[in-house]
Amino acid sequence: MTEQPVLQMNDGHRIPQLGLGVWQATDDQAEAAVAEALAAGYRHVDTATIYGNETGVGRGIAGSGLPRDAVFLTTKLWNADQGFDSALRACEASLKRLGTDYVDLYLIHWPMPRKGTFPDSWKALIRLREDGLVRSVGVSNFTPETLDRIVTDTGVTPVLNQVELHPAFQQRPLKAVHSRRDILTEAWSPLGQGKALATGAIAAIAAETGRTPAQVIIRWHLQQGHVAIPKSVTPARIRENAQVFDFDLTPAQMAAIEALDDPAGRIGPDPDGASF
Repeated sequence: MTEQPVLQMNDGHRIPQLGLGVWQATDDQAEAAVAEALAAGYRHVDTATIYGNETGVGRGIAGSGLPRDAVFLTTKLWNADQGFDSALRACEASLKRLGTDYVDLYLIHWPMPRKGTFPDSWKALIRLREDGLVRSVGVSNFTPETLDRIVTDTGVTPVLNQVELHPAFQQRPLKAVHSRRDILTEAWSPLGQGKALATGAIAAIAAETGRTPAQVIIRWHLQQGHVAIPKSVTPARIRENAQVFDFDLTPAQMAAIEALDDPAGRIGPDPDGASF
């Protein structure tokens, strides 16, 4: 794997642009996938409390032989743990499961605006950063309105917002907000849960470049400046997804993918109405 690029966040820390996602993996699957990814050159792993595999992720990192500071590790605060005190406790529990003294990035998983606890949760994340338990703080699935609320309340801007983003749902208005606020955009389900792989335009570009459809889409994310965290527990696909740093898509190819954007292309819940 060619050494991958890193992006600087607004707090001065840096994040590898490509990471391994472990959503829907068991502890044992996550441990094996993380071990495979780190051996293949990945240096960024993304998990969450609700995934139920923080223990496996921690084992995979610990067994890799890499020093802890060589791996960028993200986990997320689940909705049931929102609130100031409960968020502090939840982070400490995540650290225990992960077997580490800190995480590089801690995210509020969903804003849950109807619940109304995300502003206090954000204040807790700031405290955790001040206490050294997390190095950077960010959010996931936040809208322009919920971003405005936490920044107005605290003066602290998230380093990134992890949102659904793939060729069929490109989030251009939200990305414009991120750009104005110096917030990185991180894509979950960057391959559209596999649906984008069958798109004719993607297949044509794959044929033109001699790459797989997944590699084409990941390369599109990287050239857009996104952080991308494709999920896989299959060793060959983990390695394949990392072989994206030795080619570029042309402007015409980028435009062909951008033309796939669909306002109705969302796969996951709408953050404004999500209820878990």
